[in-house]
Amino acid sequence: MNRLVIASIFKPGGCSLFTLLCLLPLPALAQVPPVELATVERRDIVETLRLSASLSSPLSARLSSDVEGRLVQLEVDVGARVKAGELLFKLDDELARLELAQAIAFEQEAQVELENARRRVVEVRELVSKKTFPESEARNLEAQVERFAAILERRRAERAYAAAILAHHSLRAPFSGVIAGRNADLGERVDTDSNVLLLVATDLLQLDLRVPQQYFRRVEAGTAVRIGVDALPGEIIDARITRVVPVSDAEARTFIARAEIDNSAGLLAPGMSVSADLRIGTAREAEVIPRDALIRYPDGRSTVWVAANVDGRYSVQERLLQTGLSFDGVIEVLQGLEAGERVVVRGNESLRQGQQVRIQE
Repeated sequence: MNRLVIASIFKPGGCSLFTLLCLLPLPALAQVPPVELATVERRDIVETLRLSASLSSPLSARLSSDVEGRLVQLEVDVGARVKAGELLFKLDDELARLELAQAIAFEQEAQVELENARRRVVEVRELVSKKTFPESEARNLEAQVERFAAILERRRAERAYAAAILAHHSLRAPFSGVIAGRNADLGERVDTDSNVLLLVATDLLQLDLRVPQQYFRRVEAGTAVRIGVDALPGEIIDARITRVVPVSDAEARTFIARAEIDNSAGLLAPGMSVSADLRIGTAREAEVIPRDALIRYPDGRSTVWVAANVDGRYSVQERLLQTGLSFDGVIEVLQGLEAGERVVVRGNESLRQGQQVRIQE
């Protein structure tokens, strides 16, 4: 089909110089569809295994007092974030302070007695050397020095014990985490069986994946895993397996592969459900193409449009493929393509065999 084109050329003043009439073919670009291409690459093939699990905390402690007493100070409540070493609660320690003061006094008394005994021994030894004091009496005084030294050591131990009892009237966080439960109020009397607080670590979470036993020899420490959290739609967390438990569940036919997840930002919480893609290496390479390049037919065929450049013009040919594993937005090509060939990834919905196309970057 042709169309008539009228072109007029004007002078700067607006007067017509001449009019050109010509017959031109319809522009070819109007009939050439634009497409986007991708190059066939050769890559390491990874098998992706989709699993579901829940996040858990590696540390969870029910905190109770080491001694019995009345709760007089409670520094935290449920939901509070605490650091390791932070004071959590305190018991009435009046009696413990008095016992410590008594123990300190006994220690000082023993120290004075020991010093006096040592001084007497020195004086007596001078007299013994002058033959004015019996040797046996001097030895008795030296034995007293040893006894007073032993008494001092006992008093020091009693003082240390009293100090420890006083310290145990206060409880500090053994690790950083979140207070997840509280089972006592101010004024209540608690003992070593009273679980006053529940502390759960959240800065580092763990994910225990139950992996089918046929993958046991292919999953190891360092295996990559991509995690999607239901509570954070659209976000992907990259992690790695840190430990494989070499024991299989006989009933479920699975073993546990554990991954650790940094949660210092506090976006995750123990108990959240996740979906995990375990990326298992296959120890082989193959050609891969983007998923968008593949066309699947109801009869099971899979094809792509391959673009070829001939004298500066691109045309496409449909090619039948045999495909393998799918991962990272690409599909493994078992047969049908070679690395370096270019395939259509956009605009491949209504192409025809041998049709000319326009490349759109």
